[in-house]
Amino acid sequence: MATVINALERAGFEVRDVESLREHYALTLRAWVRNLEDYWPEAVTFTSAGRARIWRLYMAGSALGFTANRLGINQILAVKCDERGHSGIPATRTDLLRSRASNP
Repeated sequence: MATVINALERAGFEVRDVESLREHYALTLRAWVRNLEDYWPEAVTFTSAGRARIWRLYMAGSALGFTANRLGINQILAVKCDERGHSGIPATRTDLLRSRASNP
């Protein structure tokens, strides 16, 4: 992650927030596997049964990896400021969430 943050900063971005999505991503992957299984016939028409099985295995295995804390995923919020140093977004996650809640 440090490599990505360093690259963002070298490119002129300012990192505002980093959030681990590991536990949530495991849940997301499990939901995707359920959807794939629920719509298996339709999914196979878009690809092949073999490819669909590979994706099911990949997502199920990845979910296990995230659950066991063997895999991680982070979301980085970075902004590019104007010449005066202003980005136009709220300065903190709390402020950002508050502004999103008041402007759905």
